[in-house]
Amino acid sequence: MVVITEKAGEKIKGLLAEEKKENYGLRVYVSGGGCQGFQYGMVFEEQATEDDTVIEAHGVKVFVDAQSALMLQGAEVDYVESLQGVGFSVRSPQAKSSCGCGKSFSA
Repeated sequence: MVVITEKAGEKIKGLLAEEKKENYGLRVYVSGGGCQGFQYGMVFEEQATEDDTVIEAHGVKVFVDAQSALMLQGAEVDYVESLQGVGFSVRSPQAKSSCGCGKSFSA
């Protein structure tokens, strides 16, 4: 399933605290679109839905719906600070190719 790095977990906890959403979790999902056909998305949600897989890592909950789980199998969510920018990145072995921004991929 999805792996959350320690750095990403700490950043997620910090953002949840800033937004006063300490009991929320992070939804990681895949949707159609982007320059490669699919794109990754993330949003804070208060609770899981019926078909979600819930992962707890580094003190945060992560929700993944059943359809997205197929494309996120073995994926790693990290928080990256580099000259190219700052933000969350998803690396997935299911992605055959990805665009330069790292948010869009083809399966």
